[in-house]
Amino acid sequence: MRKIIDIDEQIIPKLKLIAAIEDSSVKKVMEDAILWYIEQKEKEQIEAMSLDQKEDLGLLLLMQKANSSITISEEELFTSDKT
Repeated sequence: MRKIIDIDEQIIPKLKLIAAIEDSSVKKVMEDAILWYIEQKEKEQIEAMSLDQKEDLGLLLLMQKANSSITISEEELFTSDKT
């Protein structure tokens, strides 16, 4: 996806320098910086969560991974196997 954004003129030479040092492109440097920033913000949010919130998030992630194509009957769910 292409988006036109305004970048401060003072930042452009710094981006070019970083790109040259890393043998990369300015676009890649900017993408890496944005990804790093997003990861840092996610870490900050997780660290600020209470234990209950972390457990809820973990349960949500597990539920998203669950295979919803496998179903069982209500009877199977609520009866216990006594073997």
